[in-house]
Amino acid sequence: MSGAVLLVGILADARMLEAFGLTGTPQAVAGHLEGGARAGIDRDGWPALAAGPGTLAAMRVMPNAALNRYTAVMGLAPQDHPDGPVLGLGKGGAEGEPQVELAAGIARLILEAPADRPACDIARRLPAIGVWAASELRGAESPASGGDLVERRGAGDVEILRQEEPFASFFSVQVSQLRHRTHAGDMTPVVQREALILGDAVVVLPWDPVRDRVLLIEQFRMAPLLRRDPQPWLLETVAGRVDAGETVEDAARREAREEADLTVTRLFPAVHHYPSPGVLGEYLYLYVGIADLPDGIEGVHGLESEAEDIRSHVIDRARLTEMAMSGQLSNGPLAMVALWLELRRNAIRTELGLG
Repeated sequence: MSGAVLLVGILADARMLEAFGLTGTPQAVAGHLEGGARAGIDRDGWPALAAGPGTLAAMRVMPNAALNRYTAVMGLAPQDHPDGPVLGLGKGGAEGEPQVELAAGIARLILEAPADRPACDIARRLPAIGVWAASELRGAESPASGGDLVERRGAGDVEILRQEEPFASFFSVQVSQLRHRTHAGDMTPVVQREALILGDAVVVLPWDPVRDRVLLIEQFRMAPLLRRDPQPWLLETVAGRVDAGETVEDAARREAREEADLTVTRLFPAVHHYPSPGVLGEYLYLYVGIADLPDGIEGVHGLESEAEDIRSHVIDRARLTEMAMSGQLSNGPLAMVALWLELRRNAIRTELGLG
């Protein structure tokens, strides 16, 4: 794009303009938008422009390299309109309010990708990019951990000099050159730190408090195989990434349906945590999920599109505690939530009115 275009919808929002480094001139455009709840999240989530009475706010801008890069990734092209070429339109998508803050975060990550990376490769990673952008937003809103034992730090206590992304697929690798404040008050020398970027995930242990039994899943895992573990099929909880645009609780219920064909009626938060903060860009939300677990509910489930092959097992909760205490659970989140439930089961039963 070289000539002026009219940005509409989320593209006309100040947060998106800031991400692109653009300024423009406000202008009204005839018509109204339909759909677009996932504009800026999915390539096919952009609103349609419908003719009719009324106008909508637009921003006339001269495209720059950042906007051209973004539109190539998102598959956007200007559409003809009597008021001028309009950018930010698609086929409509889902109805609802767009999540502009998330869309702006996704735009920033797209533009931070290496300049020599093809737009089509970045587009294939949009789901993973959205997961990380949403994780950054949740992370920024998290309460500071550590209580009064840990000194509160400010923005000037970490100085990032350079960041690179040498690998990007299902997860990405970020390499940073940085220095940070020491406990003595000065700054460290410049150090290099690498992290695997995965994003937030949710972990759910389904528990039937009436029958006092839990549901576990079993599936093949690559990391134990690489470690030459003789048993790379692990017992785990229901778990999965929190998709861009969904809440953590919605992700928990979705994963229970996908991995165990199970309806979770209520969620009790357990120990949310970073599983390996020295290297892993991942935060786990742990829950106990209340579910009905009658005899015969076990089966093999999972999404065929993700080649998931997941077998479920139903066992007594007391047996799960014994397995955790005897070292039979090598999956850390499962062991943690099992022991948390052992401590909290009576309080939960009381809250549920089960005595």
